[in-house]
Amino acid sequence: MIEINNKLKIEDFKNKIRLLWNLSGEKIERIISEYDESKGAPVFTVNGKYATRGWTEWTHGFQFGSAVLHYDATGESRFIELAKQQIIDKMATHVSHTGVHDHGFNNLSTYGNLLRLMYEEKMEFNKWEANFYKLAIKISGAVQASRWTELPSGGFISSFNGPHSLFVDTIRSCRILVVSHLLGHTYHGEGDKKISLLDRAINHIKATAKYSIYYGDGRDKYDIRGRTAHECVFNVNDGQFRCPNSQQGYTGFTTWTRGLAWAMLGFAEELEALELIDDDEFKHLGGIEKITQIMLQGAKATCDFYIDQTPTCGVTYWDTGAPNLHKIGEYLNKPADPFNDWEPVDSSAAAIGAQGLLRLGNYLIKKNQREEGEKYWQAGLTVFNSLLEEPYLSTDTSHHGLLLHTIYHQPNGWDNVPKGSKVANGESCMWGDYHFRELAIYVQKIINDEQYYQFTNCIKK
Repeated sequence: MIEINNKLKIEDFKNKIRLLWNLSGEKIERIISEYDESKGAPVFTVNGKYATRGWTEWTHGFQFGSAVLHYDATGESRFIELAKQQIIDKMATHVSHTGVHDHGFNNLSTYGNLLRLMYEEKMEFNKWEANFYKLAIKISGAVQASRWTELPSGGFISSFNGPHSLFVDTIRSCRILVVSHLLGHTYHGEGDKKISLLDRAINHIKATAKYSIYYGDGRDKYDIRGRTAHECVFNVNDGQFRCPNSQQGYTGFTTWTRGLAWAMLGFAEELEALELIDDDEFKHLGGIEKITQIMLQGAKATCDFYIDQTPTCGVTYWDTGAPNLHKIGEYLNKPADPFNDWEPVDSSAAAIGAQGLLRLGNYLIKKNQREEGEKYWQAGLTVFNSLLEEPYLSTDTSHHGLLLHTIYHQPNGWDNVPKGSKVANGESCMWGDYHFRELAIYVQKIINDEQYYQFTNCIKK
């Protein structure tokens, strides 16, 4: 269980964040000079150098988005120019990609962040350039919404596994639908039927809350409040739920912690986004109060589970039901050990989850639920503080990665096991590095009293 440090104050992070950005720029430039782009998008490191793994091209947005975030944090103009050129050269296919559930990852990390910087006056405003970013976001939202599986009540955005498959991580792709909707876009289907992107986003979130999250109400023998299933499988003939499953976790009845973290952050940031939408738009979906309750229930359950099922430092192992965790001993009562002989740590899950904890805490504090909000807020700071120190912060400038000890796909054995080790460790991944930077800029903007960082900042107020 996380030992929440209630003494941490946000100002305490100023110097540590400065060090992170000093390292960040060197690593972005090293990847540019050393990585062979002809191999496709860089995914994870092997012996400290970024490599690729053909599954889907889902990490370009994190790569170029990292350069955008670095510019936002430091004002170093070469990084924004680099990002813009790479986005023009390589991101168009991600906008029109009908075969994946990753649009909210790729296209908000790039086009969304660039548009946000214009409205935050971090970049010179150019009408045509802004319209270029808007068009990319609008189309991306519609393309993502087209991966739709109808259920007897509602539906969901299907994963790349096919129409039967609901992934818990896709909740973060709902952001692209929400932003596309807020930009005034509508998805048109057969016969020019107008399909609301907001409706599809909310229905997907409701399906995720219902099927991917457990609430301790006896759904099955492994029903523990806050546990998540990576994949939920449906019979597409009648829309009935069949079973939980997992692609990157141990089983459908254990909790893959990066999937848990996607849910923590997804629910929390969508709660923030609801406040920008007129309540009348939710009436036919059950009303704003019901939808808020569903999201808040999911956010609290997953964040509580993370706090309870994570080692004292706040950095989690790759799956809370991993088969050899018991061999580590009382692993929940001591800091995580990325160099153990039995199961790997996944610091990328911690970076994602920390932002979810902070956003939920901030949301509840704003709603005058200070005691509960402070718990999540301080838990988020505790996790972030651990990540900003060794052995997680990558201070070796020859290493391409910024955040060490991440895991991509433990069941497939894709992660590098260094010589002399028994489990994967010491490596980075593109989404881990991006979300580490995003976590840092989230906190930095609060320290500097800048506009609160959220994905809807790419909408002109």
